[in-house]
Amino acid sequence: MQKDIKEGKVNCTTLVQFYLKNISEKAHLNAFLEVYEEEALAAAQAIDQKIAQGKAGRLAGMVIGIKDVLCYANHEVNAASKILSTFQSQFTGTALQRLIDEDAIIIGRLNCDEFAMGSSNENSAYGPCLNELDNTRVPGGSSGGSAVAVQADLCLVSLGSDTGGSVRQPAAFCGIVGLKPTYSRISRWGLIAYASSFDTIGVFSKNIPDNALVLEIMAGADEHDSTVSKKPVPAYSSLLNFNKKAKVAYIKETIHSEGLNPEIKERTLATLEKLKQAGHEVEEVSFPYLDYILPTYYILTTAEASANLSRFDGVRYGHRSEATGDLESLYKKTRSEGFGEEVKRRIMLGTFVLSASYYDAYFTKAQKVRRLIKEKTEELLKDHDVLVMPTTPTVAFKLGEHSSNPLEMYLADLYTVQANVAGVPAISIPNGVDSQGLPIGLQIVGKAFDEATVFAFADYLMQNQLN
Repeated sequence: MQKDIKEGKVNCTTLVQFYLKNISEKAHLNAFLEVYEEEALAAAQAIDQKIAQGKAGRLAGMVIGIKDVLCYANHEVNAASKILSTFQSQFTGTALQRLIDEDAIIIGRLNCDEFAMGSSNENSAYGPCLNELDNTRVPGGSSGGSAVAVQADLCLVSLGSDTGGSVRQPAAFCGIVGLKPTYSRISRWGLIAYASSFDTIGVFSKNIPDNALVLEIMAGADEHDSTVSKKPVPAYSSLLNFNKKAKVAYIKETIHSEGLNPEIKERTLATLEKLKQAGHEVEEVSFPYLDYILPTYYILTTAEASANLSRFDGVRYGHRSEATGDLESLYKKTRSEGFGEEVKRRIMLGTFVLSASYYDAYFTKAQKVRRLIKEKTEELLKDHDVLVMPTTPTVAFKLGEHSSNPLEMYLADLYTVQANVAGVPAISIPNGVDSQGLPIGLQIVGKAFDEATVFAFADYLMQNQLN
């Protein structure tokens, strides 16, 4: 698309008009919570002039949607929650500002699970987002709106957030590319927090080059975020040529799990076999802690969520209950009215595991297990270029299918949480479809800060149709 813009085959204004038309025609998908129509058109016209003058940025013509957890100055950001209804951000987050500075066009704010808590985008206060391929099915979550926006051609690229798979899982369900970078690779300043030691901003696209370029521009040190890495940022978009025989490992417990859909297993094994035939070294490895990853993840993330969400109390901003007579009732009623059921559930779980009686039994123990998971993941990656596994145990499920059973819903993250617990980069790419035509995802996990290899290997698979 950017090549066409540079060659004058299409201009930014025409491109924005195309996406606005699609957004209008596909409003039933409920992907967008707000569309910046006038702003996007004005930005497109200004960038067209910059292109004519030879002064345009590297992202000129790239139309981007943003998940409703990213702060954009003078625009609403609600985290898809009633408790932040009508709240406007007073600043623009670092990652988003870097894209705007390179002439990206922000077209709107995208639906998600409330405070990024969910695996299906059914927890939004503004209703569920629908999978374009089958409107009776979920798009995945929590970044479901961001995935559908790219899937349905409502924008070229979108931003989401990934705490335990919330970019990769919806990417798999929607048949697109979804990246979770190394923890600390991108500044979290301007990202509404769910679990601070897990959260990362992620990228959705239909191809690897667009994804790599966006990460290249967003990543890097930031004076506003003391947790962001100061490591140099490679030119990812220029390092996509994978020209060696790879050492690939796949975790046998993910392939031979009872909960894995047989068609996903078949597609994953077929891809591994193609890699072998192409001369790559493919090895089965064991990861003995697979059964402990989800419990560890949910203990730690709910603990962090209970602390992070304590700031939403109706005192300073957002929703405030009118049925209050004193400070205690203000807190209780505001939070009871403003938070949805899943958010309340996770706050209560987090408060429980942090309580004095259970802190050592749960939170401290989970931190120790997290260390074991991280060290074992690093050990496997030390001897291999990448780990390959299914992105999800099932294809996109029906709306409401798991709503009554939170544990069933949590299992949708079974294969994605490892990368978040360990803090390493991971990407989901399309890996064919099942017998119903529903997309299957393949996940590639790499060493910390080695997004270059992850991108290059993913692009190699997609370009050579090995997946």
